This record gives sequence, structure tokens and C-alpha cells, in this order.
Amino acid sequence: MTADDSFGRLDDDDFPAYTMGRAADMLGTTQSFLRAIGEHRLITPLRSPGGHRRYSRYQLRIAARARELVDQGTPVEAACRIVILEDRLQEAQRVNAEHRQAATAAAPARRRAAA
Repeated sequence: MTADDSFGRLDDDDFPAYTMGRAADMLGTTQSFLRAIGEHRLITPLRSPGGHRRYSRYQLRIAARARELVDQGTPVEAACRIVILEDRLQEAQRVNAEHRQAATAAAPARRRAAA
């Protein structure tokens, strides 16, 4: 990867740019918390060539939501399940909105064809 390629990834939410230590610092949590949410399959960090965990900004947002729930007293396993379900719901709502938009756009064409 060249320097030019690296700069292009700075805006990529899925680029695994953060080490476990940096991710824990950014979230104000411990590395063991990140390992725990990984064990519960909330996030799966990518690994560097040396085997170290690397986290993306998207994964950090997911981890931050889990941390909020844990801080409110929710067990880690339950927090992970809640975040997974919230993420699925958000994706389903996005898909539904796209379908509604496509149906609305197609309605005038159907009316013209019926006339």
C-alpha cells in the first residue's frame, strides 16, 4: 500500500485503523471490555500482520453503544444482543424506506400506463 492509498482510507468507516489500546482509550473503557464484546460476537476486529486486534470507527461506535448499556447496568452479553438487534432494526428501516421511495417514484408511471 502506498501513502496515496493510505490517505484515501482516512474517511473509510470500515478501515481498521485503531489498536486495541487506542480503541479502549477512545471509549474510556478497558481492553478486557473490548475482548468481552468480541467474545459475544458484537464486533470482530481485524488482525494486523502481527496478530494484533485493529478496530474501525464503525466498530468503535458499536462498542460505545454497548458500553452505554453496560454503564446503565445491563450485563455485557445482553448489551451485545441489544446492540445487534438495534443494528438489524436500523438496517430494516433503511431498506423499507428505500422500497417506499421506489414505490412512490413508480406510482406516476403506473397511472400513466393505466390511462
